[in-house]
Amino acid sequence: MKKLRIKDIADGLNISKTAVSFILNGKAEEKRISEELVERVEKYIQEVGYRPSPIARGLRTGKSHIIGLMVESISDPFFATIARLIENEAYKEGYRIIYCSTDNDTEKTKELINVLKDRSVDGYIISPPPGVEKEVNELIKAGMPVVMFDRYLPKVKTDYVVIDNEPSAENATNYLIKQGYSNIGFITFSSSLTQMKGRLKGYKNALKNEGLKSYVLEIDFTPEEKVMVQTVRNFLVANPKLDAILFGAIQAGSCGLKAMTQLKLKVPEDLAVISFDDHDIFELFATPVTAIAQPIEKIAHKVIGLLLDRLDPEKISAEPREVVLKTKMKVRGSSVVKNPKKYLESK
Repeated sequence: MKKLRIKDIADGLNISKTAVSFILNGKAEEKRISEELVERVEKYIQEVGYRPSPIARGLRTGKSHIIGLMVESISDPFFATIARLIENEAYKEGYRIIYCSTDNDTEKTKELINVLKDRSVDGYIISPPPGVEKEVNELIKAGMPVVMFDRYLPKVKTDYVVIDNEPSAENATNYLIKQGYSNIGFITFSSSLTQMKGRLKGYKNALKNEGLKSYVLEIDFTPEEKVMVQTVRNFLVANPKLDAILFGAIQAGSCGLKAMTQLKLKVPEDLAVISFDDHDIFELFATPVTAIAQPIEKIAHKVIGLLLDRLDPEKISAEPREVVLKTKMKVRGSSVVKNPKKYLESK
């Protein structure tokens, strides 16, 4: 079916395109257009199913009421949940969301920024990979609102929402130490992203303070999960002294738990486990997994709140706002006291 234009409506009713445009843009009263004609136009567009183009409407009004949301992967449980919450809050304020998955690919992210430009979005919410500083700074210089979350780009001055990654990792590692574990590994993805750097630093800080050795595996991310699982298997086999693991991300935790199952390692008897990012599946394991839970609802609320403020001329703040939220460790059976009988005897 051919897409209807204002010209088609005007021809169908034998009236001017200007009159149709005024009516569709709510200027009928201002332009002294009769109620009878307004009713004729409204009835006609209902019958033919006319919908004005958001882009064309944006050119007329200066706003498309569309927000671009760029995340690492919309299929990731963490990003999917946040995206849904952001969409719900944006909808209440009259905005729609366009989703994009960057796959942490710099070139793909640059292309997606241009795609969203072509859609005339009003603002951007981005969990950025490294290497897109130039493109994001150009958006900001052009007056486009940008809010980053989960991670940020140190060379880009804009609003962002993150968690306290370094203290969270340090606290989790200290918890394992207090539980009697001394050979604690850290498995994460190979990355220069700010949140991953913070988690690695927190883990190392805790071990350094206790004079303990660090065991770090940085996995190269690949869509082929079996490759990542095998990488973890090789690491565990090469480090038989390990008695606990801190996973730096939920996907790393998923790969790690599968590798442990394949090696017939029991949790926590053979290896205690804590993972960043909580998920319902962690409670379904034979031994439920202790997790560092991010305040997902708060993150989503802060992110969309910052962007909506930037879209409101009366609320615009000159200085970028940096929001750092605290995590909560949900303790479950995967991180119980090591050798509890011996532990109690030593008390």
